[in-house]
Amino acid sequence: MKDNQPYVIAEAGCNHKGEMEIAKELINVAAMFCHADAIKFQKRCPRELLTEEQYNAPHPNPANSYGDTYGAHREFLEFTVDQHAQLKEWCEEAGITYSTSVWDMTSAKEIAGLNPEFIKIPSACNNHFDMLQWLCDNYKGEIQLSFGMTTHEEEEEIIQLFEKNGRNQDLVIFNCTSGYPVPFEDVCLLEIKRMQQSYAERVKKIGFSGHHLGIAVDVAAYTLGAQVIERHYTLDRTWKGTDHAASLEPDGIRKLVRNLKAVQKALTYKEQEILPIEQVQRDKLKYRKK
Repeated sequence: MKDNQPYVIAEAGCNHKGEMEIAKELINVAAMFCHADAIKFQKRCPRELLTEEQYNAPHPNPANSYGDTYGAHREFLEFTVDQHAQLKEWCEEAGITYSTSVWDMTSAKEIAGLNPEFIKIPSACNNHFDMLQWLCDNYKGEIQLSFGMTTHEEEEEIIQLFEKNGRNQDLVIFNCTSGYPVPFEDVCLLEIKRMQQSYAERVKKIGFSGHHLGIAVDVAAYTLGAQVIERHYTLDRTWKGTDHAASLEPDGIRKLVRNLKAVQKALTYKEQEILPIEQVQRDKLKYRKK
């Protein structure tokens, strides 16, 4: 595999609507139609993650809620650890890498027990240092972490934690703007260059996690040096739920994978001044002084 090979993660999150059969279809479509490298779900323990007040409050957008309260909504969308084991098995059968974002200590421990190839830390939880430390101590796979809504000082604190534990070369960090969807002027792609200058020698890879519309921005992120591209993924953007509108449908993920592979092939220097394909045209078309 070439060093600049793009790696595409289809982030299904909770876009399965709490239904295992939809999750299975998301897996199979991502693997066989989209040709994504990985699919990522989410694992939360709502009682641990939310205060009593947050748990019992109404969903901020009732039209997208799957329960009478925000806590009930989150519980409805949760799969058990045994269900996640089934998701992992389906991924292995389909030939795609399984992963999950973990939002709390209980979820981190449960998913680490499944020994996935990588675990993701979302922007909302990247300052949960107890959870980061537990993963450094107990999980040997790759750890991916987004830098949305994070100060530069907080970024440095996170990197240093992984360095102190000798785990920084297992760490992939993502440029990310936390919004759903994010307008183009807030994507701030040049942050990738800043992250490269600050962290490229200190971490395994730098990636890009986008919540924008379309796929042009992702190709630009790759050309700027983001080797791992993560996009929210759904079977239908009109479905009920918070993330569907900021997600790509299967054809969007398929085209993203196709376009990134095409750009990867094109990102080279000429091996010789006149390529063989050009020589044919040179012999036929190049001006010759008479």
